[in-house]
Order: sequence, then structure tokens, then C-alpha cells
Amino acid sequence: MTIRAIVFDIGGVLEYTPDLGLAAKWEQKLRLQPGELDKQLMPVWEGGSLGTHSLTEVHQQIGDITGMSATEVNEFMDDLWREYLGTLNEELTQYFAGLRPRYQTAILSNSFVGAREKEQAAYGFEELCDLIIYSHEVGLAKPDPRIFALTCERLGVQPHEMIFLDDVAGHIAAANDFGIHGIQFHNNTQAMADIEGKLVS
Repeated sequence: MTIRAIVFDIGGVLEYTPDLGLAAKWEQKLRLQPGELDKQLMPVWEGGSLGTHSLTEVHQQIGDITGMSATEVNEFMDDLWREYLGTLNEELTQYFAGLRPRYQTAILSNSFVGAREKEQAAYGFEELCDLIIYSHEVGLAKPDPRIFALTCERLGVQPHEMIFLDDVAGHIAAANDFGIHGIQFHNNTQAMADIEGKLVS
């Protein structure tokens, strides 16, 4: 087996993204029932993740749907980005960066409009790898097999020549079904060992 490309997810893998209680905080402010805020904003989240809404449209729609003022929307989005970006998984990021130039490396992320700029400013991901595919930029999201096909195409590899690391079981199952060597992330030690095992097998 010859591996030519290694692809990592971001959230929950290269970034630690714990729940900071954002939804509960804003549901209390807006006097909403638990779960109601996400339900109301689902069309916004979907549009932002597939790139059908610009960031300006996201802000406008959040205000229209919830009744927040522009100042409140900005405060809400600041909270959202703080939770979205989390903190860097430094050990795994260093390992990922070190895979070049032996292998092509890429990031494949179910993202949100504005994520490239935010994550580049925070963590410099563009300097770590050869390619970044964000769902909001390509209009496709995991586990859609078309996003795996696009990743292979842009890297110039066949599915069996790629390893993909993600923390979501359904994304790994979809990658495996497509013929990619999917590895589910649980912790750094396990993930790195599983990748190295694929590279020597």
C-alpha cells in the first residue's frame, strides 16, 4: 500500500473545541427555551456552512430572526468564533506539519463562512499544508462523497492513496466507503500511532 496524501479535519482534531455554553447564554438573554436558538438559526448555519450566505447576510439574518440589535449580533458572533476556533492542538499540529514533504498534506473541514480568514489569523493553517478545502467555499460538506472526490482530485491521488483523520464516526465511515483509509481521532497518541501503522503496512 502506497500512501501519497494525508488529510486532517480541523474542529475536534487540530483544534480543541469544547462547548463554552454559548447557546445557553444567548437563550437566557433572549428568553428562549433550551434548543430553540439553534432551531431558529438552522437555515443560517446551513447557509453559512455551504457558502450560500455571505458573512454580512449571516449577521443580517441573525438579527432579523432573533430581534438582536447589530451590536448584539456582533457580540454573539464574537462568542461564536471564540467557541468555533477553540484552542490549537499543538502536539498534533506539529506532527501534521512534519508530514511534509514526504507526503502531500491537506485539511478538509466542514466550515463556516469566514473560517479561512479567522483560522489563518489564529493558527496559520495555510502554511502547514498543501491544500485546504472548506465546505463553505466548495458548497459540499462531509459526509457527502463528492467532497472526498474533490479532495482526491485536487491532490491528484486515488482514494486508496489517502489517509483521512476526523473525529466524527460518520465522516470516517463515508471516507472508508469511498475507498480512503479513514482513521477516527480519539486522542493524539492513538491518532498518530494509527497513522504511522498505515504508513508502514
